[in-house]
Amino acid sequence: MSDGPVVTARALRTRRGQTEVLHGIDLEVRRGEVLAIVGPSGGGKTTLLRALNYLTPFHAGEVEIAGHRLVPGMSERTDAAVLRAVRTRVGMVFQAFHLFPHLTALGNVTEAPRRVLGLGAAEAEARAQALLARVGLAEHAAAHPHTLSGGQQQRVAIARALAMEPVVLLLDEPTSALDPIATQSIEELVQELKREFTVVIVTHNMQQAARVSDFTAFFYLGELVEHDVTTKMFTAPAEARTEAYVTGRFG
Repeated sequence: MSDGPVVTARALRTRRGQTEVLHGIDLEVRRGEVLAIVGPSGGGKTTLLRALNYLTPFHAGEVEIAGHRLVPGMSERTDAAVLRAVRTRVGMVFQAFHLFPHLTALGNVTEAPRRVLGLGAAEAEARAQALLARVGLAEHAAAHPHTLSGGQQQRVAIARALAMEPVVLLLDEPTSALDPIATQSIEELVQELKREFTVVIVTHNMQQAARVSDFTAFFYLGELVEHDVTTKMFTAPAEARTEAYVTGRFG
């Protein structure tokens, strides 16, 4: 299933003002794996996800992702080529969807391939139609976001990320605002996508982590407490803090 690391963080540290948010994170995700990142709020989970494609800069350590190396001190101006190369290979799906309200579902999915990859209108539209069909929204291509349910909007957001043909998908709480049926639909989609992509998913839903991931990483106050095979993390964790969290006795 896996033949090498696609995502690597080494001694990764980030700050918010004078407060250190991530404390020397070492982490690998290999090709074809789903890694769930869990832990209480404020633990640095979303910060890590954003640091992996340098949406949140880090002040120490390094990241190798999709064959590109990110280091402290990079800027959107002087390192534009490297950052663009990373972000075209890494699909980011946000908790709040962030769809363009004035565009249809089809327009949302075609926008980045046309503007960033330079695809022609016909090619971008064909790609978008195929992806909307893949996520079960072929009949909603002409719909605007406000007419779609939360689950449908999230699937449009995933199709939009896939339109860039990434090798890594970063999903930040993709089902936190969804009902159980929509959540199940997204989880099934994640399980399908792992056949082609490396997936890192931040979630507060422990049952979801157990259902969709191969490996789980438990974060607490910016520290990576434990990282192991998901079944082991949920049945025989090595750390007392991990055991307390996965059994609902934390804090």
